[in-house]
Amino acid sequence: MPDRHDPPQEAPSKAAREPGTPTATVPRKVAVSELTLGMEEELLLVDPRTGLALPLAAEVLGHVTGPARGRIVPELTRMQIEINSGVHTGLRDLADDLLRLRGAAAEAATVSGAAPAACGTCLAGDGGMPPLTDSSRYHRIHGHYRALLRGQVVCGCHVHVGVPDREEAVQVMNHVRPWLPTLLALSGNSPVCDGADTGYASWRAMLWSRWPSVGPPPVFESAAHYDALVETLRAGGTILDHGMVHWLIRPSHHLPTLEFRTADTCATVEEATVLAGLIRGLVAVLLADVRRGVPPRPVDQTLLLAAYWRAARDGIEGDGVELPSGRRVPAWVTAGRLLDRARPGLEESGDLGLVTAGLERIRRLGSGAARQRAAYHRRRRVADVAELVVRQTLAVPGFLAGRPPRPRLAADHPSASPGTLRP
Repeated sequence: MPDRHDPPQEAPSKAAREPGTPTATVPRKVAVSELTLGMEEELLLVDPRTGLALPLAAEVLGHVTGPARGRIVPELTRMQIEINSGVHTGLRDLADDLLRLRGAAAEAATVSGAAPAACGTCLAGDGGMPPLTDSSRYHRIHGHYRALLRGQVVCGCHVHVGVPDREEAVQVMNHVRPWLPTLLALSGNSPVCDGADTGYASWRAMLWSRWPSVGPPPVFESAAHYDALVETLRAGGTILDHGMVHWLIRPSHHLPTLEFRTADTCATVEEATVLAGLIRGLVAVLLADVRRGVPPRPVDQTLLLAAYWRAARDGIEGDGVELPSGRRVPAWVTAGRLLDRARPGLEESGDLGLVTAGLERIRRLGSGAARQRAAYHRRRRVADVAELVVRQTLAVPGFLAGRPPRPRLAADHPSASPGTLRP
């Protein structure tokens, strides 16, 4: 990363000071390739024939062998597991890592008659209280939040971008806020829940929004302001610990990263990688703005919440809410503007072609939510959705086809990489 003690730059021009002014180039001091990337993906364990969620996490984790041990971990319920990527600078390396971890999870699950499913909600179930992982923390959460846990078998993916300076990370958060709904729309992958079409692209987002610390974060003056509010929430009992700050973006509480928590678990490794690349390109541009003293665009919190709800309901195939105006526009229009905003960062890292091709593929074939919905409505059978989701979970990205295999996972094992993502 660039030295945080770089000498001060010249005062920005009047145009540069205007909120939301596009950045024409990424200054050299923001080396996009040094903005590291990592991902956490929550996966559902299902019967591959019926889609029924299976409480087999402990058994499946017991079958994980080799370098993947410690990289595939328990989650809140016994119907879920989480995979943790290593820390990467290249999108193809990240994709290769995710594919290998999904594959290792599938091998372990097969022994127990299950399969990992990359989707945001429980495809088939009763919406009741799920069996929790036997953890003192999870039992405390249950005791404190009570019936909130009903139906909370939800799977999201968290994208970590290396921003070691927490002050800068908090300021980038302020700049990112208007783009959070579009990131959700692009990743929507949970229209089917408990055997029915919910009418939403991301029903996970709606289930998750019941928690008191979920949603777009407010604007923070500084890292100290952020820390003070988090501590107030903890002291007042709204959250039990700093790990329960579930805002859609936050400075990680245990890693030197900015953590994006907006997305459903993506249907494919390719879509997860495209999302990560788009986010990193955006962070590079916004970090440059922060360092040049450009203020964030003011966005009304009520309009931001409205845009987030619309993104959850309609996804990328429907309408979105343009921010900060609040106008209703096609969601792909907001996605195009997001790509334009991130373009300088994507060009600097060499990822523009990969990300653009991935977005074009989503537009051509449909989002994860659209594909699930199409599979369901052909015969109104959840089993058809399960077959699609399980197959997509292990699909090899086109940009990895023909790539020489990497030697297992050793280089990314936690013992070899102190920055490896952990729960």
